[in-house]
Amino acid sequence: MWILIDFRAFCVLAVCTVVQPVCDISLLADEPVQRAIAAPAVEWDAQKTVLFSELTDGFTVYRIPGLVVTARGSVLAYCEARKYSTADRGEIEIHLRRSVDGGVTFDAARQVAHRGVRLARNPHVPPGKAGRDLGGPDEQTVNNPLAIATAEGPIQLLYCVEYQRVFQIESRDDGVTWSSPREITPVFAAFRDVLDWQVVATGPGHAVQSANGRLCVAFWMATYAAGAALSNAVGTIYSDDGGATWHRGDVAIRNAVEPNIAALPPDPDGAGRGFLLTARNSRPESRRLVSRSADGAVGWSEPVFADELPEPGCMAGLVLAPGRTADSPARLLFSGVYTTDRRHSARRDLTLHISLDGGRTWPSAKLVQRGPSAYSDLAVLPDGTVLCFYESGTDQPVKQRRRDWAYANLTLARGQL
Repeated sequence: MWILIDFRAFCVLAVCTVVQPVCDISLLADEPVQRAIAAPAVEWDAQKTVLFSELTDGFTVYRIPGLVVTARGSVLAYCEARKYSTADRGEIEIHLRRSVDGGVTFDAARQVAHRGVRLARNPHVPPGKAGRDLGGPDEQTVNNPLAIATAEGPIQLLYCVEYQRVFQIESRDDGVTWSSPREITPVFAAFRDVLDWQVVATGPGHAVQSANGRLCVAFWMATYAAGAALSNAVGTIYSDDGGATWHRGDVAIRNAVEPNIAALPPDPDGAGRGFLLTARNSRPESRRLVSRSADGAVGWSEPVFADELPEPGCMAGLVLAPGRTADSPARLLFSGVYTTDRRHSARRDLTLHISLDGGRTWPSAKLVQRGPSAYSDLAVLPDGTVLCFYESGTDQPVKQRRRDWAYANLTLARGQL
């Protein structure tokens, strides 16, 4: 039997064919509790600033944070602005705020993506789902923003419309203005030989550029089709010309969604170590899945579980940060909620995990936000300051709901690690 609970993706349990919810603001019942674990005792000494708050500027809620630092050192914080409801579909825009002082202050939020012709809705949404969270007949979902801040200066921003088409816009003035959208859906359609997807979504979060200039974007795709041999999967696309053209990579992890990706630092002898990708999943191990590739496109390794990274079914952040000193190793940082309880109401205790060996082990962690928290993304300033942009909440929300609310604000935390 198929249970369609949340459309953003579907994860298959190891011993059955029941589709579990993967995204977020479903108003149906929460998933069963798995187990509770204690959050790290050490808190990160970071300054925190709320950048977006629910029920402001005519929008119900702001969700799905993304964050990049440009070649000039500016900070771009972007998200979904959900106008009439908290649902994953409806009237949704992409809003962005920009900082030129390292994330201390920001300009006003503005809509940056797909302000032109409104597109048809995804025709594949099951009838029972459509009536619940599609919104009004004239509403349009612009979703899953994902930016790439290139070393050369231009910034690419990818996003989806109605979870069925993918577009790209570019800024050549540090995020001040943006080009008209260019559709790049065909490169994702090239994956239909693996999964005849009905839902496609970039990231969310940010994508990366390797030392040799390659841009790598992680994305997920899913189908609503009952009885499908594969219900969802994570893959990559790549560009070797700054985003002018895109090419199909390969599937990295099957039965997973909402990936993030990092370009790993070179070995001491200068040899590249490739790319690391992690993904959200609903497997009973309740740990994040990890795969590696030498070029970020093909040859992804067999996925393994990261024992130190709890996985409650929630998007997470991943970024490479420099070492504390010139002689110390680069650090891989991962941000995720510290629980294996899959109820949305149990999302809390956002934690930063630190790896000194390219993500093979994660021996240390610091608490970013105690209490309700959820999706997050990470970036690093030129001086090594770490930025974490995340969904934060309160046990007593502004608008009363029937469960704790981890999405009241989008907050930026900044500090040294």
